[in-house]
Amino acid sequence: MTITRSLVASACALAFAGACIQKDQPPAAMAKAIPTHDQVAIKLPTAAARIATPAVGQLSNFYVFTREVTETFNGGSAWVLIMVHTIVEYPVTSIHGDTYEWGPWTGDALDPGIYKLDVTANADGTYDYVLSGHAKSDTTATFLALIGGHADPNGTGSFGLDFDAARAVDPITNANNKGQVGVTYDIAARHLALAIKSTDASGNPVAAEYVYDGDATGGGDMTFNVLDANLGAMTAADLTVRSRWLATGAGRSDARVALSTGAQAIASECWSGAFLEVYYTDSANINPTVGDASQCAFTDVDLPPL
Repeated sequence: MTITRSLVASACALAFAGACIQKDQPPAAMAKAIPTHDQVAIKLPTAAARIATPAVGQLSNFYVFTREVTETFNGGSAWVLIMVHTIVEYPVTSIHGDTYEWGPWTGDALDPGIYKLDVTANADGTYDYVLSGHAKSDTTATFLALIGGHADPNGTGSFGLDFDAARAVDPITNANNKGQVGVTYDIAARHLALAIKSTDASGNPVAAEYVYDGDATGGGDMTFNVLDANLGAMTAADLTVRSRWLATGAGRSDARVALSTGAQAIASECWSGAFLEVYYTDSANINPTVGDASQCAFTDVDLPPL
């Protein structure tokens, strides 16, 4: 399961359409509490074409995987924050006590859903927000929470996405989306964490965790863990990948597959600042060891405990 832009894209477009309904301005601190595009933008090395098998001097497969995962989760989380930040910069449609409402927006004739955003100003200076919607075909006009979050002016916060609810509101755009994602972030610390619950193609439950930490120099550290994954004939397998990279782009990935039987295998790959493989090895002899371990930007295998 991946975070996609489909859930927020229509709401973001509808925010601009809703600007024609103007009543009151929200508190200035509200927009400041929700990160801007520049704050949540995460710059990663330039992508290149994938290769099929490890080979010294060729593009690193683990680099490609790391970039794709970080772009998916970091980018998807950023889109949610950017969308909410964009909406609250428009005039408020209505105010109910400490709760400010934007919408509902109906979009154009072909939009299948109706959306609104409610933001509550808390006494401690933080804000809670809910983006909700319902299908135009729902005659009860029951709004379902699609995104719910909490934002602190200090740059920390959390939010959750419900893709099952999004599919009920817009079954066309979200036909293949399912499950829930919980996100926490700390802008100053360059930290992002996700907890994911969904099901696989056979309907079996799947859980995953993702943690990203950047540093002031431009380096990064990513851990992606899929629990009880179904890997072909191997069931009840935990898959963990940790990638670390320097500001130069050079980095290292270590991946572990651990079966419920207790058996496990670890593969490691290092790449240069040009994202070319300089070393590969694995404990199961899936591929031969190649390259020079002394060329690795990080010398140790440092995976989290099972």
